[in-house]
Amino acid sequence: MKSRLRTVGVVLAVVGMVFVIAGGVAFFKVQEGYDSLQSFSEAQAVELSYNDDGQLVDRGTVEGAQAIMTLLTDEWGYPVVEADLDPNDPLVNTATEYMFQMATVGYHVLHGTQNVTLAAPAEYDGVTYEAGTHEVLVDGRYWTQFDRQHPLDGPARGQAWSGTVHGLFAELGVGTVTHSALQLGLALAGLFAGVGIVSIIAGSGMVWISRGRGDEQLVMLGSSEKSQPANV
Repeated sequence: MKSRLRTVGVVLAVVGMVFVIAGGVAFFKVQEGYDSLQSFSEAQAVELSYNDDGQLVDRGTVEGAQAIMTLLTDEWGYPVVEADLDPNDPLVNTATEYMFQMATVGYHVLHGTQNVTLAAPAEYDGVTYEAGTHEVLVDGRYWTQFDRQHPLDGPARGQAWSGTVHGLFAELGVGTVTHSALQLGLALAGLFAGVGIVSIIAGSGMVWISRGRGDEQLVMLGSSEKSQPANV
């Protein structure tokens, strides 16, 4: 029994070491990812705007930033991490900051207007649109919510949701996903290391207990021999 207990303890300790090493490797790779994301963010040099009180602002107003935050949290349902919004570090390099920047682009597109010029009158669905420049409200519509066959909405869709806007959404989305994945990787690294440490402690404890039991048996055996009467 003592040898079996010791064997199991050694196996647990070895498995624990494997987990600790795996956690260390994962942590190292996560740090490499953080460094890469930081370099990417610094190269882009995109920063959020804060006022002297440390409040987010958009185009100089707190109300503008609050409207963007409402879009981000209420309509898009994004779980904002307030700690990521640091006025002392305005560089966009965290998931929340990337998403806020994406919401900023989206907000101004959704609440903007587009000028569409018709070279000649156009009729659609029984309505005639005269030649000239028309102001088209985006009115909170996304790309798929425009009628592309409409003589005004069709061109306005391409102008509002341009390739540049879609590219910014994609780029900012990559930043968000990358930072979130790195956070998950960091959590897994901690989990691996924690499991490994527990396994090492458990295995070492089993080895220690197996040795202790052997010593106790020797002591009990010696006591038993002393307590027996000597043969006359």
